Amino acid sequence: MSPAFAHRNLPRLLLQARESLMARTRPSLREHGLSDQQWRVLRVLGEHGTLETGRVAREATILGPSLTGVLARMERDGLIRRERDPADQRRTVVEATPKGLKMVDRMATAVEVHYQWLEQSLGKQKLAQLYGLLDELIALEQP
Repeated sequence: MSPAFAHRNLPRLLLQARESLMARTRPSLREHGLSDQQWRVLRVLGEHGTLETGRVAREATILGPSLTGVLARMERDGLIRRERDPADQRRTVVEATPKGLKMVDRMATAVEVHYQWLEQSLGKQKLAQLYGLLDELIALEQP
């Protein structure tokens, strides 16, 4: 006998929504030789510039141990550069290389086409409402 839940499984619904969205974007990522995680890192660096690795992990929602491998592969592929923070040698900062930024520009076109489709499908107001609700949910759950 299963317990009676009063609410739907929100984490599962959010994961399903993510997978639904990524199903349209993933083929473009693969064409450019990028994993989901590599794209998240590039997008974060494209939006924010040079960042400390901990911030990259938080913004890209990648756990530290996984990020280490992702960054190593991206550095090997010439997409990012890592160096010690000149202000604090204990920290490492990450920046997208010109090759990485060019990849962000190329991917931005495909991603924006997808978001335009999403906006047309849901409507501008619903999409704005969805963004607002997600922002509120994230803020509620912050420690």
